[in-house]
Amino acid sequence: MPKDFPRARRVADAIQQHLAELIRREVKDPRVGVVTITAVEVSNDLSHAKVYLSSWEGAERVREAIAGLERAKGFLRQHLAKRLTTYKVPQLHFFHDTSIERGVALTQLIDRVAAERASDVVRTDEIAERDDGATQRRD
Repeated sequence: MPKDFPRARRVADAIQQHLAELIRREVKDPRVGVVTITAVEVSNDLSHAKVYLSSWEGAERVREAIAGLERAKGFLRQHLAKRLTTYKVPQLHFFHDTSIERGVALTQLIDRVAAERASDVVRTDEIAERDDGATQRRD
């Protein structure tokens, strides 16, 4: 592993991998369901980890999953302690990652603007054709 790769980043990657497996295989809370861990950020002193979640089922589903994971925090930290090679296991903090929803909304906005521009070009061409026809008839 290169030396310029920060330890916090390595720990964050390990936490993301292990948490994903724990959530999929060990957490029995039905509120958790199918969620995706999109990112984990660990503080430099390794005392706190922000875990960002998303779900294709929407924001309400993520809120339910976060409630279930908050309840399972102790269980998750206990199992992470067995899998991580660190002196301490970070406190886990769960957050809804809205970047996917924002990205979809932005894409839809761009598509709508592109469609409006395309229809404006068609209308402009039609007006230009009518104007050319009217000018030619007068001559």
